[in-house]
Amino acid sequence: MNKSEATTQKITISRHAGDWYLSLGYEFTPHPTPKTTEVVGVDLGIKTLATLSDGKVFESVKSYRQFEAKLSQLQYLNRNKEIGSANWRKIQLKIAKLHRKIANIRKDTLHKLTTYLAKNHGRVVIEDLNVSGMLANHKLAKIS
Repeated sequence: MNKSEATTQKITISRHAGDWYLSLGYEFTPHPTPKTTEVVGVDLGIKTLATLSDGKVFESVKSYRQFEAKLSQLQYLNRNKEIGSANWRKIQLKIAKLHRKIANIRKDTLHKLTTYLAKNHGRVVIEDLNVSGMLANHKLAKIS
């Protein structure tokens, strides 16, 4: 096992949905990893997250659809609360935590995909999509 030195570049303390986080940024000399395939093409999809040119398919997690009913219920409970009251704040915190959970599921899936691509392929080619045009279509915008 090789020893490597790391130097701290940036430290950030943040608060999201009532919880505190400490984020550390550091720099170290990376060790190159052997690649299984030199070049791979990535086709970003609507029903699937991505399909690679070697046939591997990454399924979409649909995190928003999974928690849509719960989010709707919390927002329904919050609609008649007096803004700024203690009960309003409690429900707002629950809504924020649910939004954070949905975002974390998406981030985790994208992190797993990009890590797989970086570790196993020397060059990644991605198609050029008009994502803003696709999101303007209300039928396609909610799928993921």
